[in-house]
Amino acid sequence: MKKILRIKSIGVIVMFLFSLTAMAQKKLTEGSVLYDITITSSSDKPVNAEFLNGATNAVYIKPGKTRTEIVSSLGTQTTITNQIGLKKEITILKEYGEQKYMINLTPEDWTAVNKKYETVTFTYDNSATKTIQGYAAKKAIGRLNDSATFIVWYTPDIIVDSKDFQYVNRSLPGLALEYETTLGKLKMTYTASKVSFAPVPVSKFELPKSGFRVMSYKESKGGK
Repeated sequence: MKKILRIKSIGVIVMFLFSLTAMAQKKLTEGSVLYDITITSSSDKPVNAEFLNGATNAVYIKPGKTRTEIVSSLGTQTTITNQIGLKKEITILKEYGEQKYMINLTPEDWTAVNKKYETVTFTYDNSATKTIQGYAAKKAIGRLNDSATFIVWYTPDIIVDSKDFQYVNRSLPGLALEYETTLGKLKMTYTASKVSFAPVPVSKFELPKSGFRVMSYKESKGGK
């Protein structure tokens, strides 16, 4: 009888701890995350580093919709995804001075764009932690299929329904608050400067009706 009571007690404790973890977690089904971007280069004469340093990446999330907006002194590049039933619409808007392009992608195009990150794997360093925007962040090391590695600091306290805005980090058990990507010899570090759970207007995910040259992803790559 004592053994049975002990087993039941352990089960109650486990359930209690699980419920505490669940209560501590927040689900980001709608809201926004703002990242500051810093640039480091392995080149003696970095090209575009001075233009990209100080850039920002704003992410907006709504059920079935995401918008990522990278703004730098070079211009703005926005990616909007809309899930309509079983159909996913992906559009990239590029605004560089007078040049404005609206590029429509198929799901296959989207996979091709993110092919570099398709097989990313993560190992976790549970001994390393730091605080970012008030959230306890854990360290993960990502490895790409070309053996290149990058560091991510993520918080398991925020669970994200849609990972379209961070394809490289989509398998992390939480929200990436700081992560690295590369662009040639440039390393770009994204660090969260704001996390908001406030509602996002539907208008954020609407496409412009005019002013943009519309093309397919193949056309944007120089194909016909």
